[in-house]
Amino acid sequence: MLYDNKIWMAVGDRPVYLLPHQANRHGLIAGASGTGKTITLKVMAESFSSLGVPVFLADIKSDLAGMCMPGEDSESMQKRITKLGLGEHFSYTTFPTRFWDIWGEFGHPVKTTVTDMGPYLLARLLDLTEVQSDALQMIFRIADEQGMLLLDLKDLRAMVRYVGENRKAFANEYGSVAPQTIGALQRSLLTLEDSGGDLFFGEPALDIFDWIRTDSTGRGYINILHSVKLAQNPTLYTTFMLWMLSELYERMPEAGDLEKPRIVFFFDEAHMLFTDAPKALLQKVEQIIKLIRSKGVGIYFISQSPSDLPDPVLAQLSNRVQHALRAYTPAEQKAVRTAADTFRPNPNFATKDVITELSTGEALVSFLDESGAPSVVERAWILPPQSKMGTIPDDMRKKVIDNSDLFIKYSQQMDRESAYELLVKDEEAKLAAIEKAEAEKAAAKEAEEKNKAAKATTQKVTKVVTKAVSRTANSALSAIGREIGRSIIRGIFGSSK
Repeated sequence: MLYDNKIWMAVGDRPVYLLPHQANRHGLIAGASGTGKTITLKVMAESFSSLGVPVFLADIKSDLAGMCMPGEDSESMQKRITKLGLGEHFSYTTFPTRFWDIWGEFGHPVKTTVTDMGPYLLARLLDLTEVQSDALQMIFRIADEQGMLLLDLKDLRAMVRYVGENRKAFANEYGSVAPQTIGALQRSLLTLEDSGGDLFFGEPALDIFDWIRTDSTGRGYINILHSVKLAQNPTLYTTFMLWMLSELYERMPEAGDLEKPRIVFFFDEAHMLFTDAPKALLQKVEQIIKLIRSKGVGIYFISQSPSDLPDPVLAQLSNRVQHALRAYTPAEQKAVRTAADTFRPNPNFATKDVITELSTGEALVSFLDESGAPSVVERAWILPPQSKMGTIPDDMRKKVIDNSDLFIKYSQQMDRESAYELLVKDEEAKLAAIEKAEAEKAAAKEAEEKNKAAKATTQKVTKVVTKAVSRTANSALSAIGREIGRSIIRGIFGSSK
């Protein structure tokens, strides 16, 4: 909720505000399951929208869609509004919302092209070895230099096969690639396709700037990615989120210090990204987080514990909301101490003790102040959301999707000429050339046989025997020649099909 052009997030001994010009310094929302992280995320997203800042978030539990409907009044809500002293400042309202879904079932389809994703993220998605990743990069290089667009998985499969069939020709310039590696790539692509990953690749590709929009009243759109099914495949989920971050990083121009972010990106279930992640990937994530804030992008990670994130990443998250943590095991007790140590101490309480005592909806909060320094940690109650809690009816979701100004743009699939079509045309041209050559060869042989037959008639031998033998020989040879041509052509076309 906005108050005096600041984001009013919580109330403790005093109101706690997130300053818009410090919001792109990134943040963390942490806490055990059921402690109120989703409410905090909703309140923060609603506030950014009211401020005119577009938001992207992933709806993993299908409980964020209610932002397109006003909240419902209840006795418990009235008690909370009174307790926090919100009074006339609080009202139930809707927020401009757009729904997205990779599978196109619960929102506008989200697609990108294979070329746009690039070999690095695709290698992670396919779970390739280092050797296989190098081969994939070589295939991308060949495709780029030969003008072969890789739009969807059938393009990439065709390109892998093409390189495999011509690997000796490419060896001198690009290096050798083993047939076993080509086979492994083909199997990995089939596995990805079977798991539904093929739906993610194609056109129309997502234009990231369609997320950076405001409605007619100046409020930022809240872009909600339906991720219930997506999160069941952690690698696909994290790769997709990384791709979006890289899109924002590469396409957004430098902005310097702004009064408010251009877009805020919430990364839920952040532990999925960092679990078993290779060192090279972590370095790239750290680099993006460090540099993307200068482009006006704020990133907020949501996870159960700060220890789920690597220290170099955690060090970049300046605005923090810490809900309750449990400390039943030695590892959990260590996580509590680590979380407490990241806050600027408050002389009124021991942070380490309070983390385990917090009620649902209560949190330890520390945001950057006007000078950019972390504020003293406050024990506070998070404000209630102004929109509906939980999911929404299917007909309401459909109405929002159908009435979106982006509906036409993303509802019609495209399949323009790309690597697959070009390679098929090339193969058909080669087969046509072979067919023509075989036909010419057969015609020449037939003409030669006819010429021999004509000469044979001039010989002075028994006319009856000569004519009989000549007719038999000519007929047999012509039939054999024609059948050989047809069998070769039939065999090649069969393998192509």
